[in-house]
Amino acid sequence: MSDGRNPESDGPQVRDAVSAPDAEGHPRRTTRRFPRTTADTARPEGGGRAASGAAPAPARQWPMLVVLGTVAAGLLVTALDRFRVGTLLIGAALLGGALLRWLLPGVGMLAVRSRFTDIVTYGVLGLAIVLLALMVQPDPWLEVPFLKDTLHFTVDG
Repeated sequence: MSDGRNPESDGPQVRDAVSAPDAEGHPRRTTRRFPRTTADTARPEGGGRAASGAAPAPARQWPMLVVLGTVAAGLLVTALDRFRVGTLLIGAALLGGALLRWLLPGVGMLAVRSRFTDIVTYGVLGLAIVLLALMVQPDPWLEVPFLKDTLHFTVDG
């Protein structure tokens, strides 16, 4: 074909490469074509264990356990009628997760997507939760002047 496509597949034509012979002495053909079905999912970058395989399971997943433990503590504090402090703990846990994802080469199950996407996701969500916790009424710890004007502009119309 003149367009460089293989008539038997939907993708572009790629030449097969011949590699070392198999057990029977026949040359093995390897291809760079993607398979029609996916057999497995690639582990995200940094998704390896945070400790060696000889360590017990909690030690291998300590970054995830730190983040989940801090979120659980924040939820408990929130349930005990300390809403602002509890939500600050939850936001801090997500910001800590972003920091761990950035600094550590292997974070176990804390790695979900690519390193960049995880850092941005954890960081933006954590920062949003912290800012909202600081601005919660009554008696906000953080006041943003233009938000009051925006609220009056949209509600009073």
